[in-house]
Amino acid sequence: MAGRGNAGIIARIAVLLLLIIALAIGGVFWFDYLNVIDAKTVLAPIYRLLPFAPGEGRTGPDPVSGQILDIDNERFAVLIEAYDLRSRELDIRELDINRLHGEIIQMAQEVDERQKALTDQENSFNAMRAEADIKDRNVEQNARNLTNMPPERAVGILAAMDDQDVIDVLRMTEQIARAEGSASIVPYWLSLMDPVRAAEINRKMVSRPPGLY
Repeated sequence: MAGRGNAGIIARIAVLLLLIIALAIGGVFWFDYLNVIDAKTVLAPIYRLLPFAPGEGRTGPDPVSGQILDIDNERFAVLIEAYDLRSRELDIRELDINRLHGEIIQMAQEVDERQKALTDQENSFNAMRAEADIKDRNVEQNARNLTNMPPERAVGILAAMDDQDVIDVLRMTEQIARAEGSASIVPYWLSLMDPVRAAEINRKMVSRPPGLY
């Protein structure tokens, strides 16, 4: 009877031990599932006793996950490099635009200055032409007035003028005579003048064509 009782106790103890071991192993796997512990690391001593070795515990990241992480890092690095390159290109374009803008402004200023210079030249030319027209009208009027005077009186007035004014009147008188188809009185006026001055005026008229005075 005593032997049979001892056998029953031993059997219950064995069952309890097996149950404890099963619960412990199940807890290990459950905590492994929850990522609280690494079951392979905890059970490594037991795995070594088995005929097959499933491998040691986790010693590093999953190769596939590591590869994906490396690829993402490379893509991110490429994006950063592309962004930097694009930023540098934009900076260079901005510098070029600023330089071109400065050149355009300078060219516009030069064009304005040239336009102003041309306008000033045109105004000056118009003023000179207007002055020349006034002078021509005055010379023409003087030539007509002198032509209508007695020659002696006309020569006396011419004698009081400067050589250039005399030459202008004589030329205009000849021009009027040609336009009207009449004989010029200029040779007669020169004959009534002082011979020395008449020769000088005639020399200037011959040596300098109209418009050079």
